[in-house]
Amino acid sequence: MLAVCWVGPAAAQTATSAQWQRKAEAAVAAIRGTAPVPGLKDAVRVQRDRWGVAHIYAKNSHDLFFAQGYVVAQDRLFQMELWKRSGQGRLAEVLGPEAVARDLNARRLRYRGDMEAEFRSYAPDAKAILEAFTAGINAYIAEVERPGGRGLPVEFQIAGFKPEPWHAADCLNRLAAYSMTGNAGSELEHAQLAALVGAERATTLFDFDPIVKLDPAPGADFSGLSPDILKNLTGSDVRNRFDPKVLHESNNWTVSGALTVSGKPLLANDPHRVLAEPSLRYAVHLVAPGWNVIGAGEPGLPGVAAGHNEQIGWGFTIFGLDQQDLYIENLNPADPLEYQTPSGWERMAVTRESIAVRGAPAVEVDLKFTRHGPVLWEKGARALALRWVGAEPGTAGYLGSLALDRARNWREFEAAMPRWKVPSENIVYADREGNIGEHSTGLAPLRENWTGLLPVPGKGGYEWSGFIPNENLPHSYNPAAGFVATANHKMIPDGYRYAVGFEWAEPVRYLRIKEVLEGAKARGNKLGVADMEALQTDVVSLPARDLQRLLREAAGRDATAGSDPHRFVVQLLLRWDCALRADSPEAAVYEFWASELRSAVTARAVPAEAQKTFGKLSLFRVVQELSNPQIALFGSDPQAARDAMLLSTLDTARMKLVARQGADIKGWAWGQLHRIKFQHPLDSAPGAAALFDRGPMQRSGDGEVVQATGFKDDSFDQISGASYREIFDLADWDRSVGINVPGQSGQPGSKHYDDLLPLWIEGKYFPLAYTKGAVDAVTTDVLYLTPVRP
Repeated sequence: MLAVCWVGPAAAQTATSAQWQRKAEAAVAAIRGTAPVPGLKDAVRVQRDRWGVAHIYAKNSHDLFFAQGYVVAQDRLFQMELWKRSGQGRLAEVLGPEAVARDLNARRLRYRGDMEAEFRSYAPDAKAILEAFTAGINAYIAEVERPGGRGLPVEFQIAGFKPEPWHAADCLNRLAAYSMTGNAGSELEHAQLAALVGAERATTLFDFDPIVKLDPAPGADFSGLSPDILKNLTGSDVRNRFDPKVLHESNNWTVSGALTVSGKPLLANDPHRVLAEPSLRYAVHLVAPGWNVIGAGEPGLPGVAAGHNEQIGWGFTIFGLDQQDLYIENLNPADPLEYQTPSGWERMAVTRESIAVRGAPAVEVDLKFTRHGPVLWEKGARALALRWVGAEPGTAGYLGSLALDRARNWREFEAAMPRWKVPSENIVYADREGNIGEHSTGLAPLRENWTGLLPVPGKGGYEWSGFIPNENLPHSYNPAAGFVATANHKMIPDGYRYAVGFEWAEPVRYLRIKEVLEGAKARGNKLGVADMEALQTDVVSLPARDLQRLLREAAGRDATAGSDPHRFVVQLLLRWDCALRADSPEAAVYEFWASELRSAVTARAVPAEAQKTFGKLSLFRVVQELSNPQIALFGSDPQAARDAMLLSTLDTARMKLVARQGADIKGWAWGQLHRIKFQHPLDSAPGAAALFDRGPMQRSGDGEVVQATGFKDDSFDQISGASYREIFDLADWDRSVGINVPGQSGQPGSKHYDDLLPLWIEGKYFPLAYTKGAVDAVTTDVLYLTPVRP
């Protein structure tokens, strides 16, 4: 979610939390009874279950998506309005001057191509679906704003503005798509380091896979380039500027019926991104002729992004395609609006726009474009232009799911894959016939003569040669292993002929998933839904195991390792099961130790002049260096130096933990350091934090385990993770389960605002009722939406 600098009305400045609570309860949407709604063709039945999931039953597709828009607006209107304004480049109207730079970038990224091609790319009826969906949102806005209505949700009352009508094009949000594509920020990081220490030395700091070298163009000038250039280019779900690698820690897998209790496949997915209030995703069940799909998606979009229909189930993790390139444009000294091309100087296209600003005069801005795309930065005789897939038709995030939602088998699933262009995803598949598979999909630029790892000259010689055919991207069907798992790691095979990307998540989560599934297969243990739940919430750390092994070797060779108090901590870790539980003292020691090791190895491996820019080496890379110590890093006796580092950093970690939690081990617990707080964009308003925010709460795990609970280097507080999880049983859809945190509703007066948080904290789930009988059995509220006849 966005971080809102509160600039609400004067009347709100003295309101208390209790007053806001009363206003919140008064404005809660009606979720039972009958509501006449102009725009419907026929009656719609909305059954909300005890966990707040809306099951929508309509008699035609128009009414189905109209009702979806209406229902989601009941629960998430304020969140949706911020998301919409973010994509439009109109946040400054409600947030003030601090949002101007972000609005400018959103306008630069706006889609400017053929609108009919844009709509057709997602599905033949995508335009009609989007029009119905946004009409439903508008119907709810009109209902609450009419005289005698409930009034706008309390968030609007606090923020002091009103929602504006939606249009189908508002769902084509490119700023939201930008943060889910790569790799402009990485290009600038590589360029900055290449300028500092040279391309060859900079290459050694990264773990490119396949192995390549940074390849600066002849005469390339990277001076002045850094990732800070893009600091105001953030996706619409980002509250703070997080490391994108932390935000893409998703898992999925699908298991053949040969390995399950039921004899039918199981499929599990837990996409990870920012954790905030309200949840990034919204669970819903859509039923109409031609539609019967349940799962979750982003509130501002129709359909279901991850879920199942009557015949197939699917889930996704980020694939990590390189879908962006930065071009260094040479500007004409005599006219800075001209830039160099193979045929000479060419004039930029310039569009002047006015950005309205709350509490300040409007800001006039010039949007500049070269043949490659929007100009993001200018200095002297250089400009930086972005070419990215978002300028192509069909690249709004997740809308390719409108075709996938209706696929009935592997053939139709495969036919839907080319429509899913952004974000690039590893999509696992299972069907009721017992088949499983996976397709890594996305719109992949074809680069024939460079890697895409650095900015390139815009004057020619580095142009895309179209896009890689979707059928040539990695995919598999009924693999011999009996399962498919992905965790943002490298999915391309060795020797793959296309340069689609070189930077992936470390494979530790995938390796743990593989270990558990292969272990069950080897032992003959048949798997059920409960086993999938346990694996999704697994906190066993493979890096911890590796470091434990190295510590055992070092302690056995070092006579001083037995001295107190050091011996106690060594033995504590050597007896540990390497599970990062919240109540674990060993996990607390380990996390401090891992941090110290990262700092120590980074100090040796990264040139001093690059350390501030580069930061710390990843733990995965650190474990590799420690496992195979080299003279270049550790000196003439690398094993002894390595062992000394392991022991000294552990002692430093022990002292830091004692400083934080005392000398008594009974007071040591990882969860006291590793916590989560769900924060709302409006929590800075007087009296609003108690109304909106939840937490802090203790957490298990870290960013290297299956239950990834990532944190930044400067704090142990969790910043990302799985807000939504789904597990599907293909033998019986009603045995499927899910969770969405903190709750389905974004209205703090609603019973479904945070009712799922206790389940999520404990690693539990609720049933995803699917058949009509199962839905009826768990229904607590029924709302009838009826048409208004002329």
